[in-house]
Amino acid sequence: MNDPVSPAEALRTLLDGLPPRQAAAAVDRLIANYRGATPTDAPILRDRADVVAYAAYRMPATFEAVCSALEAFADAVPGWVPGSHVDVGGGTGAATWAVSATWDGERPVDVLDWAEPALALGREIAAANPALRDVRWRRARIGAGLLLDPTDLVTVSYVLNELPAEDRAALVDTAAAAAQAVVIVEPGTPDGYARIIEARDRLVAAGFRVAAPCPHSAACPIVPGTDWCHFSARVSRSSLHRQVKGGSLPYEDEKFSYVAAARFPVAPAPSRVVRRPQIRKGQVLLDLCETGEHLARTTVTKRHGDLYKTARDADWGDAWPPAG
Repeated sequence: MNDPVSPAEALRTLLDGLPPRQAAAAVDRLIANYRGATPTDAPILRDRADVVAYAAYRMPATFEAVCSALEAFADAVPGWVPGSHVDVGGGTGAATWAVSATWDGERPVDVLDWAEPALALGREIAAANPALRDVRWRRARIGAGLLLDPTDLVTVSYVLNELPAEDRAALVDTAAAAAQAVVIVEPGTPDGYARIIEARDRLVAAGFRVAAPCPHSAACPIVPGTDWCHFSARVSRSSLHRQVKGGSLPYEDEKFSYVAAARFPVAPAPSRVVRRPQIRKGQVLLDLCETGEHLARTTVTKRHGDLYKTARDADWGDAWPPAG
C-alpha cells in the first residue's frame, strides 16, 4: 500500500472554521439518515456545512474499511492493477482515496453521486493528492437506471443500505456487467452482512469468482440468523470528531462487511480469521472460515514454533496460514 497524504489530513484544513456545535447538530441529523432508509435520489447532504461535518465523521472510517477490503483483494490478485475505476455513490471520494492508496499510479476515475455538495467537497479534498488530480466527479442518480461504461474496477461502499431491494439488485447487476472486478462494502451489522450476501450471490451468478474475504465462491457456511460475517478497521479520530461525538479515545473501530470478486482467476486465502483471536497462556485460538464451506476453530500452541509466534500477531480478518 502506498503512503500518500490521507483524506483525514486533507480534510483538516477545511474543518478549522466549522463550529463544533454546528458540526454536532449536522452529524446527529445525518447519521440518523445514514442509519435509516433515505433513498439516494433524495440527498441528505444539503450544503457545504452538512458535507464537511459528515466527511469529518464518516470519510476516515469509510477510507479505512475500504482499504482493508482492497488490501485483502489485492493479496488474492497479485500482479493485477486496475487500469480504470468507477466509484458508485462515492460522495466525497473515500473509496477513490483507498484505491489510490492500494495501487500505485494514476488511472481514469469516475466518482458518481447524486449529492452535488459532496462531489464538490470531494473535488476540493482530492486536490491534496496528485494521483487524484484527473478524477471526474459526476452527478448521477444511483439506482436501477444507472448506466456504467466498461471499467476494470467498480467500488460500491456504504451505498446498498440506502437503496430499496430492487435497486440494490439492479446496481449489483450493472456493476457486474461493466467491471472486471467489484468490491462492495457495507456496515458490519447483521443487515449489512445480509446485503453483502445478496450481492455476493448475484456476482457469483454473473460469473465472478470471490477473492475475499471468503476462501471460496460456494455458499456462506453461516446459518442465516445465527451470526454474521464482519471485520474491523482501526480509525484515528480527529479533534473535531472527538468534539462532535464526545469521545475521549484517539481512535475508534469501524465494523464493516464486504465482498471482493473478479471475472478473472483469483487466489483467495486458504482460510480467513473471522473473529478476534483469543490469546491464552501458551495457545492462540483462531476462528476460521475455510475452503470446504465450513467454519472451524484451530488451536496454535507453542509446540508449533514459529507458527505460534505468527498466530499471536494474527488479527481479525487476516488470511491464515500466512503466506510463506
